[in-house]
Amino acid sequence: MEPESPPAAKPRPMGFEMPGLGRDAAAVRQRLEAVEKLLERSLTVPGTRIPVGLDAIAGLIPVVGDLITAAMGAWLVWEARNLGLPKWQLWRMAANIGVDTALGAVPVVGDVFDFAFRSNSRNLRIVKRHLDKHHPATRVIEG
Repeated sequence: MEPESPPAAKPRPMGFEMPGLGRDAAAVRQRLEAVEKLLERSLTVPGTRIPVGLDAIAGLIPVVGDLITAAMGAWLVWEARNLGLPKWQLWRMAANIGVDTALGAVPVVGDVFDFAFRSNSRNLRIVKRHLDKHHPATRVIEG
Protein backbone atom coordinates (compact mmCIF):
# COMPACT_ATOMS: atom_id res chain seq x y z
CA MET A 1 0.00 0.00 0.00
CA GLU A 2 1.33 3.44 -0.99
CA PRO A 3 1.37 6.32 1.51
CA GLU A 4 -1.42 8.79 1.00
CA SER A 5 -0.22 12.06 -0.51
CA PRO A 6 -1.38 15.32 1.02
CA PRO A 7 -4.16 17.13 -0.84
CA ALA A 8 -2.96 19.62 -3.42
CA ALA A 9 -3.16 23.22 -2.28
CA LYS A 10 -5.70 25.33 -4.11
CA PRO A 11 -4.13 28.15 -6.09
CA ARG A 12 -5.04 31.51 -4.64
CA PRO A 13 -6.03 34.41 -6.84
CA MET A 14 -3.09 36.81 -7.06
CA GLY A 15 -5.24 39.92 -6.81
CA PHE A 16 -5.96 39.24 -3.18
CA GLU A 17 -2.35 38.81 -2.16
CA MET A 18 -0.63 41.60 -4.00
CA PRO A 19 -1.26 45.13 -2.75
CA GLY A 20 -2.97 47.49 -5.14
CA LEU A 21 -4.63 44.83 -7.30
CA GLY A 22 -7.96 44.57 -5.51
CA ARG A 23 -11.21 46.24 -6.43
CA ASP A 24 -11.67 47.99 -3.10
CA ALA A 25 -11.34 51.77 -2.92
CA ALA A 26 -7.94 51.66 -1.18
CA ALA A 27 -6.44 49.44 -3.90
CA VAL A 28 -7.88 51.65 -6.64
CA ARG A 29 -6.42 54.71 -4.91
CA GLN A 30 -2.96 53.06 -4.87
CA ARG A 31 -3.17 52.25 -8.57
CA LEU A 32 -4.33 55.73 -9.53
CA GLU A 33 -1.57 57.37 -7.49
CA ALA A 34 1.04 55.11 -9.11
CA VAL A 35 -0.17 55.85 -12.66
CA GLU A 36 -0.38 59.59 -11.95
CA LYS A 37 3.19 59.55 -10.64
CA LEU A 38 4.38 57.66 -13.74
CA LEU A 39 2.62 60.06 -16.10
CA GLU A 40 3.35 63.36 -14.36
CA ARG A 41 6.35 63.23 -12.03
CA SER A 42 8.39 60.05 -12.34
CA LEU A 43 11.63 61.85 -13.28
CA THR A 44 13.32 65.14 -12.49
CA VAL A 45 14.86 67.42 -15.11
CA PRO A 46 18.63 67.18 -14.50
CA GLY A 47 20.01 70.18 -12.66
CA THR A 48 16.57 71.32 -11.52
CA ARG A 49 13.79 70.22 -9.23
CA ILE A 50 11.20 70.22 -12.02
CA PRO A 51 9.34 66.90 -12.10
CA VAL A 52 8.37 65.41 -15.46
CA GLY A 53 6.73 62.17 -16.40
CA LEU A 54 5.81 59.96 -19.28
CA ASP A 55 3.13 62.42 -20.44
CA ALA A 56 5.64 65.16 -21.18
CA ILE A 57 8.29 62.79 -22.54
CA ALA A 58 5.93 60.82 -24.80
CA GLY A 59 4.48 64.14 -25.97
CA LEU A 60 7.75 64.72 -27.79
CA ILE A 61 6.73 61.95 -30.21
CA PRO A 62 4.26 63.62 -32.58
CA VAL A 63 0.65 62.41 -32.37
CA VAL A 64 1.39 58.84 -31.19
CA GLY A 65 2.86 59.91 -27.85
CA ASP A 66 -0.12 62.11 -27.06
CA LEU A 67 -2.58 59.37 -28.01
CA ILE A 68 -0.82 56.81 -25.81
CA THR A 69 -0.82 59.10 -22.77
CA ALA A 70 -4.43 60.08 -23.49
CA ALA A 71 -5.38 56.40 -23.37
CA MET A 72 -3.59 56.02 -20.05
CA GLY A 73 -5.39 59.10 -18.75
CA ALA A 74 -8.70 57.68 -19.96
CA TRP A 75 -8.02 54.63 -17.82
CA LEU A 76 -8.02 56.94 -14.78
CA VAL A 77 -11.48 58.14 -15.80
CA TRP A 78 -12.67 54.55 -16.22
CA GLU A 79 -11.45 53.66 -12.72
CA ALA A 80 -13.17 56.78 -11.38
CA ARG A 81 -16.40 55.67 -13.05
CA ASN A 82 -16.08 52.29 -11.33
CA LEU A 83 -15.71 54.11 -8.00
CA GLY A 84 -19.06 55.81 -8.58
CA LEU A 85 -17.98 59.39 -9.25
CA PRO A 86 -20.83 61.59 -10.50
CA LYS A 87 -21.10 62.10 -14.24
CA TRP A 88 -20.21 65.79 -14.03
CA GLN A 89 -16.88 64.90 -12.40
CA LEU A 90 -16.21 62.25 -15.05
CA TRP A 91 -16.93 64.84 -17.76
CA ARG A 92 -14.56 67.27 -16.06
CA MET A 93 -11.85 64.61 -15.97
CA ALA A 94 -12.45 63.79 -19.64
CA ALA A 95 -12.22 67.50 -20.48
CA ASN A 96 -8.85 67.71 -18.70
CA ILE A 97 -7.56 64.84 -20.84
CA GLY A 98 -9.07 66.35 -23.99
CA VAL A 99 -7.40 69.72 -23.42
CA ASP A 100 -4.08 68.04 -22.62
CA THR A 101 -4.27 65.87 -25.74
CA ALA A 102 -5.44 68.59 -28.12
CA LEU A 103 -2.99 71.26 -27.02
CA GLY A 104 -0.21 68.75 -26.38
CA ALA A 105 -0.38 67.67 -30.04
CA VAL A 106 0.65 71.15 -31.23
CA PRO A 107 4.36 71.02 -32.11
CA VAL A 108 6.72 72.81 -29.68
CA VAL A 109 3.96 74.79 -27.92
CA GLY A 110 2.30 71.52 -26.93
CA ASP A 111 5.51 70.21 -25.42
CA VAL A 112 5.79 73.27 -23.20
CA PHE A 113 2.08 72.96 -22.38
CA ASP A 114 2.60 69.34 -21.22
CA PHE A 115 5.00 70.60 -18.54
CA ALA A 116 2.52 73.17 -17.23
CA PHE A 117 -0.89 71.47 -17.54
CA ARG A 118 -0.86 68.19 -15.65
CA SER A 119 -4.24 66.70 -16.48
CA ASN A 120 -3.59 63.45 -14.63
CA SER A 121 -2.65 65.28 -11.43
CA ARG A 122 -5.84 67.34 -11.74
CA ASN A 123 -7.87 64.18 -12.27
CA LEU A 124 -6.25 62.43 -9.32
CA ARG A 125 -7.25 65.37 -7.10
CA ILE A 126 -10.86 64.97 -8.22
CA VAL A 127 -10.80 61.25 -7.41
CA LYS A 128 -9.07 61.81 -4.06
CA ARG A 129 -11.72 64.33 -2.98
CA HIS A 130 -14.40 61.78 -3.82
CA LEU A 131 -12.58 58.99 -1.99
CA ASP A 132 -11.94 61.16 1.07
CA LYS A 133 -15.63 61.99 1.27
CA HIS A 134 -17.17 58.61 0.41
CA HIS A 135 -14.42 56.17 1.46
CA PRO A 136 -12.63 57.89 4.37
CA ALA A 137 -10.75 54.71 5.30
CA THR A 138 -8.63 55.13 2.16
CA ARG A 139 -7.14 58.45 3.33
CA VAL A 140 -3.39 58.57 3.43
CA ILE A 141 -1.43 61.15 5.37
CA GLU A 142 0.91 62.71 2.87
CA GLY A 143 4.13 64.29 3.99
